[in-house]
This record gives sequence, structure tokens and C-alpha cells, in this order.
Amino acid sequence: MPLKIRLRQQGRVNKLAYRLVVADSRSPRDGKYLEKLGHYDPHLPEDKDGSIREDRVVYWIKQGAQLSDKARAFVLRKALRVMKNLRNSTRKKPKELTTKMQKEK
Repeated sequence: MPLKIRLRQQGRVNKLAYRLVVADSRSPRDGKYLEKLGHYDPHLPEDKDGSIREDRVVYWIKQGAQLSDKARAFVLRKALRVMKNLRNSTRKKPKELTTKMQKEK
């Protein structure tokens, strides 16, 4: 089951709000989801427009969930620390790279 972290529309016409959710990639945009990770309301001031449960985002990404483009932009804006930690954990250390290159020769 391929998982996506994406924004789900909520609210009424001309007053939309969004939820950051983990869902099966085959389910519809506003369909069922596994877990709510945060929310975003573009009609509020920027400092109060949304929140993210950072620990759960990290958990789901480590489980293999992929961020959609809009969700990635939202997470970068609200939880930059999450993206930095994930980027650092996925990079290979220089020692690992040099030993791997030597083995290939």
C-alpha cells in the first residue's frame, strides 16, 4: 500500500481549509485517511495559519510515506526542523562513500 502525505480539503466554498493527512495514494483527495498530521487555514494570519505534529510526520516518512509537492512546501514552512533532520539522516557519511568507492575499484 503506497502511502502519501498530502493536503485534504475541508470547509465550504470560498472558505477552504486543509488537513495534512497520511492516506493511501489510490484513495480520492477528500477520501478516507489513516491519520491526521496537522491543519492549515490560509484565511488566518501567517503565524496562526496551521500546525504540524512533527514527530508523526517523521514516523510516517520513515515508514515509507512520500510527501506531495504541496505538503512538502507546507512542512518546509511550518516544520523546517523535520526536513533538515530527514535530509541529514538520509545522507551518507563521507567515510562510507570513500570506502564504497575503494571497493568498486
